[in-house]
Amino acid sequence: MSTSGQKVAVITGASQGIGAGLVEAYRKLGYAVVATSRTIAPSQDPDVMTVQGDIADPATAERVAAAAVERFGRIDTVVNNAGVFVAKPFTEYTQQDYDTVIGVNLAGFFRITQLAAEQMLHQGSGHIVQISTSLVDHANSAVPSVLASLTKGGLQSATKSLAIEYAARGIRSNAVALGIVKTPMHPEAQHETLAALHPLGRMGEISDVVDAVVYLENAPFVTGEILHVDGGQSAGH
Repeated sequence: MSTSGQKVAVITGASQGIGAGLVEAYRKLGYAVVATSRTIAPSQDPDVMTVQGDIADPATAERVAAAAVERFGRIDTVVNNAGVFVAKPFTEYTQQDYDTVIGVNLAGFFRITQLAAEQMLHQGSGHIVQISTSLVDHANSAVPSVLASLTKGGLQSATKSLAIEYAARGIRSNAVALGIVKTPMHPEAQHETLAALHPLGRMGEISDVVDAVVYLENAPFVTGEILHVDGGQSAGH
């Protein structure tokens, strides 16, 4: 059980990159964290509980939510960070591509957020955060992204719906729409090309994303917001 007054964050896709950065950030905020991904290792920090599993499987979401409540007694924030991006021309997507992206990006959001919201309603407060992409708002012919737009666009709409549905019940809902961020999924040889896609002329850093999420966490008058952290991509070229 968490110490009196200690808040608890659930973070998906938490084993590396942005997710790992978010775990560290929430610990610095004083939160206990339940961190999940398919490959996440046990933590030596007694206030970080890790749960292995595919968040696309509702059973994983059930285990994560149950672990948060059993170990720490509450859920104050859920950050839906887990995501899959497959860049292909629309006609080249396979059924497997579709199933994988829909599974992680949508099913992976749906059940864990339902369970977290139920707990937040019981507590009378909470915060739901989606990690999205600025390609939803600013399609780019150089980056074919229909499946990303289909799924992350849905999450952005759901973000606003959740914000309004629960505004009077103490739960906020926000999203961070990203440009291309330096993570292990982008080989260094591609960095120069990827940087050029952003008006600011560089890729995002994990710290840029973490700072945005922390801002939203500490902004009690902000809900229903899609915060673009994309080097200016959504503004134009």
